[in-house]
Amino acid sequence: MSLRITLKPHEKIYINGALISNGDTPASIFLENKARLLREKDILTPDKAKTVCENIYLVIQMMYFDPGNVPALHKDYWELVRKLIQAAPSTSLMVHEISECVFVENYYGALKLAKKLIAYEQNLMNNAHTSE
Repeated sequence: MSLRITLKPHEKIYINGALISNGDTPASIFLENKARLLREKDILTPDKAKTVCENIYLVIQMMYFDPGNVPALHKDYWELVRKLIQAAPSTSLMVHEISECVFVENYYGALKLAKKLIAYEQNLMNNAHTSE
């Protein structure tokens, strides 16, 4: 069964490390085999990762696109997780779910959950600022 991806005009997508840019009209791509892919809007670059949760997302993203470097990235991941849970214990359940995905090498699933973690972190920071 193939995976159909519809790209908007001028939308970009990364597939197995290759950047693919769409032209002026919508286009559909069918992936016939397993591939690592992310839409450009879901890519986080190192210069944009400012918070602990964003850095967790970034490390998982690197695991996803660079499977040969996973052992070294695991060390970074667990250090960030330790920092996060120490600073915000309420994130532990979310982190546990993400870590289960990381453990079974379901990095795409981990990225989806990490996006929710980033939103939760942003909510915590907004609440902290409004209560001051």
